[in-house]
Amino acid sequence: MIQFSQSAQNMRSSEIRRLMALAADPSIISFAGGMPNNSLFPIEATDDIYNSLSLTKKQIAFQYGPTSGYPPLLESLKAYLASRGIPVQHNGLIITTGAQQALSLVSKVLLDPQDRVITEFPSFIGALAAFKSYGAILKGINLDNDGIDIEALDTALSDKFLKPKMVYLNPVFQNPAGTMYSLQRKKQVLELMAKHPDVCLIEDDPYSELYFDDTDKDLVVPLKTTASVDAPICYVGTFAKIFGPGMRLGWLCAPNEIIEKCELAKQSMDACSSTFNQVLADEYLRQGKLAPYLHMLRPTYKRRAGIMISALDKYMPDTVTWTNPRGGFFIWVTLPQHIDSSDVFAASIKKGAAFVIGNAFDPEGVRNNCFRLAFSHTPEEKIETGIQIVAEAIRQLMK
Repeated sequence: MIQFSQSAQNMRSSEIRRLMALAADPSIISFAGGMPNNSLFPIEATDDIYNSLSLTKKQIAFQYGPTSGYPPLLESLKAYLASRGIPVQHNGLIITTGAQQALSLVSKVLLDPQDRVITEFPSFIGALAAFKSYGAILKGINLDNDGIDIEALDTALSDKFLKPKMVYLNPVFQNPAGTMYSLQRKKQVLELMAKHPDVCLIEDDPYSELYFDDTDKDLVVPLKTTASVDAPICYVGTFAKIFGPGMRLGWLCAPNEIIEKCELAKQSMDACSSTFNQVLADEYLRQGKLAPYLHMLRPTYKRRAGIMISALDKYMPDTVTWTNPRGGFFIWVTLPQHIDSSDVFAASIKKGAAFVIGNAFDPEGVRNNCFRLAFSHTPEEKIETGIQIVAEAIRQLMK
């Protein structure tokens, strides 16, 4: 019999992938996929970019590139990150094959089996899978409207017997909760982490450019922008939500010693991320295509979120609650304690609507009186009908 490695034995299938497969039927109204609608991609801008490339650049695009990234993209990305306040001059930067690879690389170079990782509850499925694949033991700490429970975080960090190796946070328009940390809570997190300089903070930031209103622009600044320059913060970002998921391009901005190890780890994974896509992303930044694209996306996602919130208000039972996002892709729904979201899903998909059940986002895989709705991908004209179906499934189980 084949003996799999301990790492392979720790691997778990993504609940999102499983449920998205169930919802692949075009007759299903799916709120499962945390992805843009195909109609929103910057197709014309990308066509313009490729057609403007010289023959030499097109030839470079088809070639292997450095493991750390296509040098012009590293340069233009540094300029973009610096414009957002990220201290790139004091950190290293590496291009990754999506943000998921960045999370996997950090896990690979920092985690040993049985190391403790603190996450939020709920937390991003992809990050949980990466940490578990390297044998980490996860502890989820509840979120409130301002962010992670700071007292519980303090207690977990101060535990001498279960000292964590890493803290993973998604502070802006969190996946799956859709919440945003307050400035005060961000300050508290950084003050607390400064007392534990041997604990690495992973800041995952896919959504902060997707705020709905300009009044929130000053609230979406990353933690890394206000932390001390020597703080061990690994800042993970991606082009998935601001260009296209199919580009499979992310980045990791972190202390140089971590970047050096991650580059070595990446060499054994894929040698380099797609040079072709990196050339396109570099020109996307240099030609000023990002700003007008975001200008289109922000009101679009705000409108979609508004449609979903209105439908939740209209159809959901009074005992069901949900978050009210100010950006990003997601709404987190909490059911009465005795209602299992797996049962809601089973009833809902029979009626024609799908979502992602709650325990997929629980580091312990237990809590399930909750679920995630994504408003980013579903056609706007189907959102209300889909929410009505989900609400009917909940009411059916509450009888």
